[in-house]
Amino acid sequence: MSAALHLARPDDLERLLPLVAAMHAEAQIDQDEARRRDALTPLLEGSPHGAVYLIGPRGAPIGYVIVTFGWSVEFGGLDGFIDELYVRRAVRGRGIAGDALDALARALREAGVVALHLEVDRENAAARRLYARARFAPRERYMLMSRKL
Repeated sequence: MSAALHLARPDDLERLLPLVAAMHAEAQIDQDEARRRDALTPLLEGSPHGAVYLIGPRGAPIGYVIVTFGWSVEFGGLDGFIDELYVRRAVRGRGIAGDALDALARALREAGVVALHLEVDRENAAARRLYARARFAPRERYMLMSRKL
């Protein structure tokens, strides 16, 4: 099974929506389809704030990864934040997510991104192992904090 990444375009929205809905159901994210469409569409249309990559064949993706962009003085430039990563349950455990993370890191590094961040549920041991294998490390002094506006 291929972990090839394809930059998603507007015509990929209908293939992407069921994957995002499945990920949100697993993560217990309460969001309706209209709001998902509104959140994804600018990224698919080339917003400079982020990008969506399909994992696997473009015509029948097995997952996706969404990365958003910011700027870090500490890290010295453009940084990325993995907002969502999802691989269909039926094909998990085959190294696809790890391969996708490696491919994403290479592509972003070539595009000038200097650091890549993500958040993970402290109780999700499998995800923590995946991210550790992909060379993500916790920042012991820091904790992600959010304020919904």
